[in-house]
Amino acid sequence: MSAAADALRAATAQLAPTSPTPRLDAELLMAHALDMARPDLLLRLPDLAEPTEFAALLARRAAQEPIAYIVGHQDFWDMTLDVTPDVLIPRADSETLIEAAQDMLADRPPHRIADFGTGSGALLLAALRLFPAAHGVGVDASAAALGVARGNADRLGLTRRARFCLANWREQGWANALGGPLDLILCNPPYVESGAALAQSVRAFEPASALFAGADGMDDYDRLLPQLRDLLAPDGAAIFEIGAEQWPPVKALAERCTLRADLRRDLAGKPRAVLLKRG
Repeated sequence: MSAAADALRAATAQLAPTSPTPRLDAELLMAHALDMARPDLLLRLPDLAEPTEFAALLARRAAQEPIAYIVGHQDFWDMTLDVTPDVLIPRADSETLIEAAQDMLADRPPHRIADFGTGSGALLLAALRLFPAAHGVGVDASAAALGVARGNADRLGLTRRARFCLANWREQGWANALGGPLDLILCNPPYVESGAALAQSVRAFEPASALFAGADGMDDYDRLLPQLRDLLAPDGAAIFEIGAEQWPPVKALAERCTLRADLRRDLAGKPRAVLLKRG
């Protein structure tokens, strides 16, 4: 057995108390340290030595730092995106919004797309790949996050179709840079209750500004939904991510704003996205 294989066994045992996937984590970290894909690592494992950086990477994961921040990237939709602690880690659950857009707009592909709170650019860039005739704007209140998003757009060859705007929807005039009515709005806003119990890997490492939205998690829906009629084209659609318990209050808010609201569940059957159109 190789030194690398021995190190993986020891690493799996070390991570077991804090990670639900200790062996996978260890393999991903070792592959990163060796600058190779995980399948290549597994094929060549009997011949490999333990990389010198592995122990330091392992210590970071043992302290519950997310794998995505340690290795610097995360898969989302059909892309691999760079991520840093300046942005929320894109999650597979959020792909529900892209699937919903694909179904809603199959017969009338959007031309103008916006992603509110774009972070890494995940939703905007996935939508632009899905709708090749579209152009879009990603809005974020964090200049550092926009730097990550621009880098991802550049790597994916989307810089001519994607632009990014520093704006805070909590401030007057934030939407002026959107440039007119939108065919599709995507948004994964902060929606975690301020007192919610979160895993240490989330609370200690991911940006609080992208997570928390007041005592009931509704602060940003309360700000954004009343503006949607003015931002959407007449037949446009907005798709917002929600928490598992937020469908009833978000639906009620949408109705007060004279918007039609439908629910889309994720693969686990949990409420995940609210589909909004003019009422």
